[in-house]
Amino acid sequence: MLNRVVLVGRLTRDPELRYTPNGVAVANFTLAVNRTFSNRQGEREADFINCVVWQKQAENVANYLKKGSLAGVDGRIQTRSYDNNEGRRVFITEVVAESVQFLEPRNSGGAGNESFGGPPSSAGNNDFGKQPNRSSGFDDPFANDGKPIDISDDDLPF
Repeated sequence: MLNRVVLVGRLTRDPELRYTPNGVAVANFTLAVNRTFSNRQGEREADFINCVVWQKQAENVANYLKKGSLAGVDGRIQTRSYDNNEGRRVFITEVVAESVQFLEPRNSGGAGNESFGGPPSSAGNNDFGKQPNRSSGFDDPFANDGKPIDISDDDLPF
């Protein structure tokens, strides 16, 4: 059996960081993920997907991501339920993130930023916030050299 989810989208609000009674960090956030098709009016719709991440990655998400940040999430779908104060059963479906990738520079403006002037703020799961070594002769082919980047929505995989 397989339960795997891969998402790329923008945070709809700042992540909420909490700690369990045992001191384990947990962060919740919602990711807006564009659909690959347009509706009858020609507009693109989005799905708003609740995500949860645990431990050190939860702290990194809370420290480095904010509303509008572009992020990639790799994880699994989980459902749970509880009884609310009114005695009604509430069902929740969310993505439990095993990996969260920061997909734009830390100092970018977030939503609507079309050109990215540097490397992502994360090179992998254990390198959050570190910048790559910029020693002799490294030319970033994706660096913003002041010219607009012309990319059609049809060219993007998400």
